[in-house]
Amino acid sequence: MKLLKKIGWIALGLLLVIQFIPTEKNNGELSSLDTFVNETKPTDEVQKILKNACYDCHSDKTIYPWYHSVAPLKFWINHHVEEGKEHLNFSNWANYSLKRKEHKMEEFWEEVEEKHMPLDSYTWTHSDAKLSDEQITKVVNWAKTVQASYEAQIQK
Repeated sequence: MKLLKKIGWIALGLLLVIQFIPTEKNNGELSSLDTFVNETKPTDEVQKILKNACYDCHSDKTIYPWYHSVAPLKFWINHHVEEGKEHLNFSNWANYSLKRKEHKMEEFWEEVEEKHMPLDSYTWTHSDAKLSDEQITKVVNWAKTVQASYEAQIQK
């Protein structure tokens, strides 16, 4: 029993110590999304869906929940944001080539259509990010249109 108590105290001590490990926040400007929005022209409804379901992990501006201050959750959240931006970062849209934009839009609508995005772990705490079938259809149709326009530009 003494061993379990000792392990418990050590675990509690470690938990307290990791609270002081700093993490970088994804605190860019919302204006970093202007190129993407101006170029892809989402409807107001699609723009709202993107804001609620995509931008936190796929842009340079994350709105963090209160529990982001608590380790180990802050490490887990930061990892998700970093990984999301590795795959697709709407804030870097101006730096993508036409071919890459076309490919990213295809991947985007496929992930949304197959309900792989947004992640369940995100929608558990962000209920407004859970997409209805109607919202999925709107986002997918918009993204397919954008992809087709990039594809047409590539063909020229």
